[in-house]
Amino acid sequence: MSEPDPLEELSALTSALRVHAELCALSGAVGLEPAQVNVRRSEPDPAPVARAEQRDASPKSAPVMPAAAPRATGSAVERAQRLTVLAQEVSGCTRCVLHQERKQTVFARGTGSSGVCFVGEGPGADEDAQGFPFVGKAGQLLDRMIAAMGFGRDEVYVCNIVKCRPPKNRKPEPDEMASCRPYLVEQLELIEPKVIVALGATAVEGLLGISGGITRLRGNWRVYGGRIAVMPTFHPAYLLRTPEAKRDVWNDLKEVLKHLGRAVPG
Repeated sequence: MSEPDPLEELSALTSALRVHAELCALSGAVGLEPAQVNVRRSEPDPAPVARAEQRDASPKSAPVMPAAAPRATGSAVERAQRLTVLAQEVSGCTRCVLHQERKQTVFARGTGSSGVCFVGEGPGADEDAQGFPFVGKAGQLLDRMIAAMGFGRDEVYVCNIVKCRPPKNRKPEPDEMASCRPYLVEQLELIEPKVIVALGATAVEGLLGISGGITRLRGNWRVYGGRIAVMPTFHPAYLLRTPEAKRDVWNDLKEVLKHLGRAVPG
């Protein structure tokens, strides 16, 4: 049997350390227990995210994407089956206090066949009642935005940072977002979007760990998991209160279409 390639061993060790560093940053944990380490080739590389944070000088420049991480394993059918199982797991989740007042969990809608995923903050009253994200007035506006991009309603994937409605539609607490994050991470891994549109500051915070006003963040490309372009923009609920911001959102969505290589519909 041939000797192991030292370069391959070094590459595997480096990937493991990068995964561990990202998990520690997300959870606040320190130390390493070998029995808990599970190196997955599809885990995101946090280094390009840090580099992307340094590219704020040119707000509308397209993201410099690193080499793509390995794609999720399994066929499209297998991944769809895993999403179904994951939705069932979410339906019984009691990881945080949000489960105490929910009517039902709100997992996702759409197929994501367009390569676009919209991520919002969390379910509202209509979503809590119906079990699907963005079905109220803000959802109706989102549907018009999707149609304006030239996509069918079900061609995009739509989900939220948290899967249960926060009381009185308040912003999810950090521990609540952290409890739901593993579900979101697996959703994105299985859907494999080319672009994520982050709707509002809470979506940006939940996806990337970046806090700040959405007015400052919107329109600036970011990178999720070292390989997926993220476009932050205003939440549709904000547009209902501030219609003059619709022009800014449309400009952001045109940048998304440009990144996908699609023409802006006439």
